[in-house]
Amino acid sequence: MIFKNLSELSDSDLNQLLSRGKGLADVGASVDAILENVKTNGDAAILEYAKQFDKAELETLLVTPAETEEAIASLDSNLLKHLRQAAENIRRFHAAQLPKEIWYIEDTPGIVLGQKTIPLEKVGCYVPGGRASYPSTVLMTALPAKVAGVSEVIVCTPSRADGTVHPLTLAACKIAGVDKIFKTGGAQAIAGMAYGTESIPQVDKIVGPGNVFVTYAKMKVRDYAEIDFPAGPSEVLIIADDFANPKMTAADILAQAEHDPNSVSVLVTPSEAFAKAVMEEVKNQAESAERKEIIDASLENSAILVTKNMNECISFSNKFGPEHLQIMVNPEIEDSVLNQIQNAGSVFVGNYAPVPAGDYASGTNHVLPTSGYVRMYSGLNTAHFLKSFTIQRISKEGLSEIKDAVIDLAETEGLFEHAEAIRKRFEE
Repeated sequence: MIFKNLSELSDSDLNQLLSRGKGLADVGASVDAILENVKTNGDAAILEYAKQFDKAELETLLVTPAETEEAIASLDSNLLKHLRQAAENIRRFHAAQLPKEIWYIEDTPGIVLGQKTIPLEKVGCYVPGGRASYPSTVLMTALPAKVAGVSEVIVCTPSRADGTVHPLTLAACKIAGVDKIFKTGGAQAIAGMAYGTESIPQVDKIVGPGNVFVTYAKMKVRDYAEIDFPAGPSEVLIIADDFANPKMTAADILAQAEHDPNSVSVLVTPSEAFAKAVMEEVKNQAESAERKEIIDASLENSAILVTKNMNECISFSNKFGPEHLQIMVNPEIEDSVLNQIQNAGSVFVGNYAPVPAGDYASGTNHVLPTSGYVRMYSGLNTAHFLKSFTIQRISKEGLSEIKDAVIDLAETEGLFEHAEAIRKRFEE
């Protein structure tokens, strides 16, 4: 883990922090081959990949209702209660994001302009799986789609070696109102949703996080289905001062680090004493961590940086563009810091707003752009599942107000029939 004053950070170390998670070209050839195979051979190719990658001998890809009900019956009722609690918070927050279905303005008499917003018809949610279960990702991807009014929401998630999907994943699908679930993961799942197969319907949009193979595949199929955004290894940047708690801060760094060996955690602080205290806590807490091997690898990508002042913390954060940003500072300057943030996927303000709260149950979405893509993409939200078209209602009187401008501009561009389409409406 890098521990330095920001001003002393070498160019190579700075480049490592800023260019994290962008090695997509390394997997290009293998993913391209998978995409082409699925496009050509459909279900047969996906079933073969299930055997190759998941060690699963599958007869069909579709999860049956009986499998889902059996899975739910096997789960602890308290766990189901907490899944439903998280789902309700997520549903409520994303419902608040819904725009007006239709609106109009009349700035010029006789010219009424408007916009109508409608949901996409079919959406595919990618949910990582196999050895682990990510019910929270089901809720974060499927629920906003359902809130938006999407007609058909499907989930693709890899099965375990015995051909079953983790019960928690299936329970979350039921709670979120998912219409169909398919036992496939990786680039082949993205191909199935983008191109369509005998079993998997072609969708309008694919959302959800995944590894570098999934991310590359999503970016390659955009001629067939839109995607949410590129999303790679998880990351957090923490802006903190002496008002923060070193134990809490270290715990937040380790919480991010346990995601993946390629995850990145960065602390920027104007306090050298606080930075040293956090560094000591990170070392101590990492020793007893359950996922110590993953954490140790992740910490190799991470850094604790001491700045000259809070403004330098903010400037570095905006340059870094973190997926998750925690602001743990003197409450008197919280709003000042927040108001200067330009690039972040999701922001957590205060000592009691750790990233795991948003990962699971506060209600905001945890599917977020990584690797600096927050400069151009927003985190997953209800708008990702909507599209809109504009409306114009123009009377003769309204058209007369703008006819000279339209005619003049059309003829300037050499589009004379455009101009005639206006003139004809005013001939005797």
